[in-house]
Amino acid sequence: MTRRTRRRLIEKEICSCSIFGAMNRSGERFGGGGVIEAIANMHVRGNGLGGGFAAYGIYPHYRDYYAFHLMFTGTSESVKRSSKAEFDAFLHQGFQVVHDEEIPCDDSVWVRDPPLAWRYFVLPDPKGEDAKLSEEDYIVDKVMWVNTRIDNAYIFSSGKDMGVFKGVGFPEEIGRYFMLDREYRGNIWTAHGRFPTNTQAWWGGAHPFGLLDWTVVHNGEISSYGTNRRYLEMYGYKCTLQTDTEVITYAVDLLMRRQRLPIELVARILSPPIWNAIDRMGEKERSIARTLRMVYGPLLMNGPFTIIIAHHGEMIGLTDRVRLRPLTAAARGDMMYLSSEEAPIRLISPQLDEVWTPNGGEPVVGQIRC
Repeated sequence: MTRRTRRRLIEKEICSCSIFGAMNRSGERFGGGGVIEAIANMHVRGNGLGGGFAAYGIYPHYRDYYAFHLMFTGTSESVKRSSKAEFDAFLHQGFQVVHDEEIPCDDSVWVRDPPLAWRYFVLPDPKGEDAKLSEEDYIVDKVMWVNTRIDNAYIFSSGKDMGVFKGVGFPEEIGRYFMLDREYRGNIWTAHGRFPTNTQAWWGGAHPFGLLDWTVVHNGEISSYGTNRRYLEMYGYKCTLQTDTEVITYAVDLLMRRQRLPIELVARILSPPIWNAIDRMGEKERSIARTLRMVYGPLLMNGPFTIIIAHHGEMIGLTDRVRLRPLTAAARGDMMYLSSEEAPIRLISPQLDEVWTPNGGEPVVGQIRC
């Protein structure tokens, strides 16, 4: 066996995605360079088939507008432009567009088969029956419509004053391609590096997944995807991006935004205690746990997972109930970190006030002080 062949075999033994999150709890914005450096430190956990970032507070001049990030895919430039023209016509029927532009990219960074990436800053302008919807439900409805009805057009980011940037490549390549270390400053950043499980590698299927200002990065596998998906479809969600992580994002939107459940209950829905543990609880806690299992049983996320959930003002880490995927949390001053490994945290913040390993199924919550 040659050294080159042996090295390839060793690389294929690595079987985990990488996730990373950083937030400044004072709300101060910081650049994406350190986050790119941190996720690159876990290069061997990925394979170059997907990487991405979510950043909050990056559009202060358009903070009151929804920022739609679109990817237009296809086999040729004319197909991409045709999809964009169809989307533009749709958008102007139900939104006021205050500004749009191609998302700046560094073409000197090689990435595989990039789509046409465009962003629009918009205000909803509902008409007819749509006017009965809340503003956020209107946005969700239109995102689902575009992603299922306009060929080769996908809204992959739809929140205010935030954005998702993702694609096929190692995360450090995607970060440099979108110039996240030069063009943007935010107060919360999350990042993801992909290793294949059961889904294809394509730009829309890379992490983070986002809806409104909710984003999710995920290490692991959701074997309950079919059950989760069927439950969410009853509430109008459409899974179009061909990756199991999409159901986590929509479940978070349903539970935390629409039903206004606190993260402590959401954690017990997504990653509930086993029945034997529930039986040993006190009467009140046991009653709550049993009720959640019965009411929200189809949203139980089966399989090994660690996720980082983010939205404006908050970053949350959560593992499956027996910690089959790793998560490390740390803090230094106003900075809070979540990571698959401790080394990337110490790479960008060598001195830490606190480092800990969260318990399985128990959320770690960081919040920006108002």
